[in-house]
Amino acid sequence: MTAALKNTSYDEDALVAAVTSVLPGSRPLPLHEPEFIGREKEYLADCIDTGWVSSVGSYVDRFETLVAEKSGTRFGVACVSGTAALHIALVAAGVSRDDEVLVQALTFVASANAVYHAGALPHFVDSEYATLGLDPDALDAYLGEIAELRDGAAWNRLTGRRISAVVPMHVFGHPVRMERLAEVAERWHIIVVEDAAESLGSSRNGRPMGSFGKLAAVSFNGNKTITTGGGGAVVTDDEALAKHLKHLTTTAKLPHRWAFDHDEVAYNYRLPNLNAALGCAQFEMLDRFLAEKRALAEAYERALTGIPGVEFFREPDGCRGNYWLNAVLVPDRAARDSLLERLNGEGIHARPCWTPMHELPFNRDCPRGPLGVTEALVDRIVNLPSSAKLGRRV
Repeated sequence: MTAALKNTSYDEDALVAAVTSVLPGSRPLPLHEPEFIGREKEYLADCIDTGWVSSVGSYVDRFETLVAEKSGTRFGVACVSGTAALHIALVAAGVSRDDEVLVQALTFVASANAVYHAGALPHFVDSEYATLGLDPDALDAYLGEIAELRDGAAWNRLTGRRISAVVPMHVFGHPVRMERLAEVAERWHIIVVEDAAESLGSSRNGRPMGSFGKLAAVSFNGNKTITTGGGGAVVTDDEALAKHLKHLTTTAKLPHRWAFDHDEVAYNYRLPNLNAALGCAQFEMLDRFLAEKRALAEAYERALTGIPGVEFFREPDGCRGNYWLNAVLVPDRAARDSLLERLNGEGIHARPCWTPMHELPFNRDCPRGPLGVTEALVDRIVNLPSSAKLGRRV
C-alpha cells in the first residue's frame, strides 16, 4: 500500500457506484451484523431446560476448547468481554502498576483501556502501511532511541518507567508482522500480548493469530465474525498461566464443597453458559462465515479495481485475513468525509477508522513515538459493510 494517493482524478461517483453494485438494494445496510442460522436456539433452549444458565456448564468448557483450537493454542479461558480478556491477560503476564505498555495508536480504545485497568500506562507507537498494525521496524528503531536494558527489563530512559509488554492489534483482522515483532520484543525483554479481538480465523504463514504471543485476547462482541452476544477469551500455550487465568477470572475462589475462601484479589469475569452456548453454535458456522466474508472482499476488490484515487486494502503478503471489516482508502480526509456523508446518506453504514488513541483527551499526556503513518491512515480509511451474508450474493 502506498503512503498517499496523489492522483487528482479521484472519482467519488465511480467509487459509490462500485460499492453499490456489490451490495443488495435493501436499506439501511448495517456495517456488520450477527447472523444466527445454526443451532443457536437449540443450545440456548438446552441451557434453559437444564437450568445451566450461569457461569458454569458444559457449553463454557466446549467453548474454551473451540477458541483454543481455532487460535492454535493449547488452552482457552472464557471471559465476559474482549476488554476483560485483554485486561486479565496483561495482569497474568506480569504487567505491574506504573509500567508502560506499548500499544499502537491505530486501534480500538479497548486496547488502551485494558492497560489502564491493569494500573499501567499506554505508550503509543506507529503502524505500517502494509498491515495497518504495529510496525516492528519502527518500534525497534524507537526503542533504540528511548529505552535501555536494566536488570533484565526494558526501561524508558525519558520517564524512568519499566516497559513491560507490547500489545499488537490485528486491524480489521489483518495480521501484524509477528515474527519480526517477536524478535524485537525478545531482545528488549518485553512480553507480547496479542490483541486478537478482530482476527479470529486469520493466519500468518499458516499460523493462526492468537498463537504468536505469550497470551492473546479474542473478542466475541455482537459485531465480530462470530458472537456470544458479549464475550471474550484469553488463549495461551502455557498451562500454568491458563490455570491462573481461570482462577483470576472466577474470583480466585478456592475449591470447597461449601466454604467461600479466596486467596488473592481477583475478578468476576466469567462468561455465562448461555453466552457460551451461543458461541458454540456460532463456531459451527465459522468456516462458512469466513468463506462468505472472503467472497465479499473479492467482490469489492473487483468492483473497485481501476477507479482513480481508490485503493482496496488487501491482506498482507503471506497472510490469510478474515476480512472482518473491508477497508477502502481514498486520497485524503476531505475525500473520506465526503464519501462517509454520501454513503450514510444513502443508508449504507460506512464508518471511518477509530480516532487515534493519542488524540483522545485522556491519552494526550501518555508517552508516544512518531505517529506519522497512523495519522495518514486515519485520514484515508473508510470501512464498508462487511456482514458475512453479503458474500452469498456476489
